[in-house]
Amino acid sequence: MTNRFFEHPILNSPYEYPVRHWELDRQGQPTQQIIDTRRAAEYITPIPKPRKRKAPKEQEQMIFDEGRGLSTQAQQYDPTPVINELRYHIAQWRSLPNPSHWQVTPETARLLQHWRHHPFNSIRPFFCQVEAVETAIWLTEVAPQLGKTGSRFLEHLASSNKEANPELMRLALKLATGAGKTTVMAMLIAWQTLNAVRHPGSKKFTRGFLVVTPGLTIKDRLRVLQPNDPDSYYRSRELVPSDMLGELDRAKIVITNYHAFKLRERMEISKGTRSLLQGRRGEPLKTVETAGQMLQRVMPDLMGMKNILALNDEAHHCYRKKADAEEDEELTGEDKREAERNNEAARLWISGLEAVNRKLGLARVIDLSATPFFLRGSGYGEGTLFHWTMSDFSLMDAIECGIVKLPRVPVADNIPGGDMPVYRNLWENIRDKMPKKGRSKSALLDPLDLPPQLQTALDALYGHYEKTFQLWKESGIRVPP
Repeated sequence: MTNRFFEHPILNSPYEYPVRHWELDRQGQPTQQIIDTRRAAEYITPIPKPRKRKAPKEQEQMIFDEGRGLSTQAQQYDPTPVINELRYHIAQWRSLPNPSHWQVTPETARLLQHWRHHPFNSIRPFFCQVEAVETAIWLTEVAPQLGKTGSRFLEHLASSNKEANPELMRLALKLATGAGKTTVMAMLIAWQTLNAVRHPGSKKFTRGFLVVTPGLTIKDRLRVLQPNDPDSYYRSRELVPSDMLGELDRAKIVITNYHAFKLRERMEISKGTRSLLQGRRGEPLKTVETAGQMLQRVMPDLMGMKNILALNDEAHHCYRKKADAEEDEELTGEDKREAERNNEAARLWISGLEAVNRKLGLARVIDLSATPFFLRGSGYGEGTLFHWTMSDFSLMDAIECGIVKLPRVPVADNIPGGDMPVYRNLWENIRDKMPKKGRSKSALLDPLDLPPQLQTALDALYGHYEKTFQLWKESGIRVPP
């Protein structure tokens, strides 16, 4: 029997509102039926069933989801009614033919018309990218004018942040990996900057931006957000009408990684010198920089500004651990250490943003992530969606629109025993046999001395590529797979 979904998964245009989706059963498997409506915001992703023997009946079925193994059995399925309701209102607003009825500034209306209808010469924004920005625009400009209809969503955001981020006002936009978060950030910066320049008295808009990333590689990739960069997205991707490009130069954009928020020593002093200077009973020397000095180091260009907009890339790494949470007694060994590392990184990231808010003021923090879920050890149920998530374009949506390819997941292997393919969760099966951190530097590691499971996995991966390469060659495709 042919599997229609895995052979022909694409149902929608990436540039238009999705009108069809594949139906999934309760286990997240395709039923092969096509539904003529947009997929509701849910957290189930179809993964091929393993061809191993069945597990005992009393064993719970393994869950595969967009949280990449983050969800628990109790939290796997979440219809997120707020997101779906907001989608409905934004769709109604989007369908209004007359821009004067959109209840936005002339600058915002111009940008919306440009993103939706401009004949782009290169890369046209995907529908999901425009929708994410529309969500931020609607909540900022439109909702405050709609009475109870708008206040419902604004109150939801306020209460969600009061619970988890009492010092910040965060808004999460969920976009599948590969859907183009960088373009969304550029569009958000353009919207805010052009309005701030032309409406300098409005507190809704700013031309000061702090972009925070989890690492140096991502930081370098995001340089295209700078208007004066040679590869600036505003010009190269035509995200702003040509006559408005000059005003973007007034934006102040700082791109950093969260590690920069860690307070540093202002002077290097040896332990002996430090003891000598402070004396036997003297107070400890204050050589660590203050929060203000840290901000001056990290974001000097923004120090004279107020109401900055922060953009968090890969925002699932940024959260405040729940204060009254019970410790998870099940975490041991490497799992416990990983949770501690996650919490330390999250604490540093959010503490840095809180310092910015106290010193300069943050109008809002916009989170972008494919998986805005709380991590293990956060104090929240593992895999819990960030409560302030208001837009969702899932992996399934991206697959059905042809934006990303179907992920390849092992369904079988030739290793005997076990209920699941070893390759599907390879690390869990080989980590005890791998070199340990901290072992003697003099120890010799043989690159050929690999665990059998790892060696066979590499052989299988290469064998599959070799087979595919030959098929492409026979078909006359010059570009390798």
